[in-house]
Amino acid sequence: MDLFNRQFYSRFRRTFAALAIAFFVIALTPLVNAKPAVVMFYGDSLTASYGLAPEQGYPALIQEKIETEGLQNEYTALASAVSGETSAGGLSRINWALAGLDRGKQELAVFVLALGANDGLRGLPTDAMAKNLQAIIDRVKEKHPEAQIVVAQMFMPPNLGEAYRESFAETYQNVAKANDAVMIPFLLKDVAGDPKLNLPDGIHPNAKGQQIMADNLWPILKPLLTTQSPQS
Repeated sequence: MDLFNRQFYSRFRRTFAALAIAFFVIALTPLVNAKPAVVMFYGDSLTASYGLAPEQGYPALIQEKIETEGLQNEYTALASAVSGETSAGGLSRINWALAGLDRGKQELAVFVLALGANDGLRGLPTDAMAKNLQAIIDRVKEKHPEAQIVVAQMFMPPNLGEAYRESFAETYQNVAKANDAVMIPFLLKDVAGDPKLNLPDGIHPNAKGQQIMADNLWPILKPLLTTQSPQS
C-alpha cells in the first residue's frame, strides 16, 4: 500500500471513530438528561397534608414506595394541592400547574384528581362540580394525552341529605367512567371518622391516617407504574 493510500485510510479511520463517538454521545444524551415522569396528586387540604409536615403526607409516602420499588429514576410523586380549594378553584389553576411541568421539562405519567370535598362541605351543586372536574381532565388530556387519569372519590356526611349524598358520590363515578379513568373508591377509606387517625378537627388525617391513605392507594397506583415505561 503506497503512502497516499495509508494516509487516506488513516484519516478515514480517525474520521469514522470521531463520528462513531459523536453518534454515541448524541444517542445517549436523551437518556442522561431524561427526568422522571410525574405522578401528580391534584387536590385540596387532604392532599396538601394539612396540619402536618409535607413528608408526612400521602404523596410523599407514595414517593417512598416508588423508591422502595426502585422506580425513582422513572417516576416522581408531586403534590399540587391548595387547602380549602373547590373544584372551581382547581380548574382555575390547572393551567398553571401543567405549565410547571413544561418549565421542568417533565412528562405527566399519572394524574390523580382528588378534588370536590370542599364542594360537598359547602353544599355546592354537583352538576357544576362535574363540569369542573371534567374541564380539569380535558386540560390534562390536551397537554399530556398519554397520562393515565385517576379519580379519587369522596363521600359526604348524612346531614347533607341522602339525595345530595348520592348525587355527590355518583358524580365521581360518572366522571371516571366518561374518561376511562381508574377509580379510587374512597380517598379516606379506613380513616374517616376515626379520632385516632385524624387531627382534633375530626376532618383532616393525622400522620397515621396519611400512612393508611398511602397504603390504600399504592395497590391501585403500583400497577399503573409497573406496566408502562415513560422513558421508552
